[in-house]
Amino acid sequence: MAGRSGAGTVRTEQERNVEVVRRYLRTFVTKDLAELAAVVAEDVEIYGSGTAVRGRRYPEAAVSSPGLTVLDQEILEIFAAEDRVVVSMAQTYRRDATGATTVQSACKMYRLAGGKIVQFWGEQDTYGLLRGLGLLPDEPITFG
Repeated sequence: MAGRSGAGTVRTEQERNVEVVRRYLRTFVTKDLAELAAVVAEDVEIYGSGTAVRGRRYPEAAVSSPGLTVLDQEILEIFAAEDRVVVSMAQTYRRDATGATTVQSACKMYRLAGGKIVQFWGEQDTYGLLRGLGLLPDEPITFG
């Protein structure tokens, strides 16, 4: 680190990785696909909810979901170790057709290489999102 002047401040790889993940997550609010392309590898590997897919087109589709707007995003925790960044967060969504809003929680882990996200894993509360937006009944599910 540099002296008090701030000149020559050196950031660690983990700090740079955290900033890349923050830039990526902001694209859900801004819908900036150029920014997403700058921080996510074209052949990114994505794992979650029992599926595995490859390609930046998947997060691009999530960011630009028609009829669903991310109004706010709160990063609750962010932790970096070596080439990984783990995030727990909450996003406030609006269903544009009805104006209904709800908060979805999520936990994600990213692996970075060369300043880009190359893999990520995660789970989010899709059931709670759909219920909160009025797309599923707001009653308990019975399995009997």
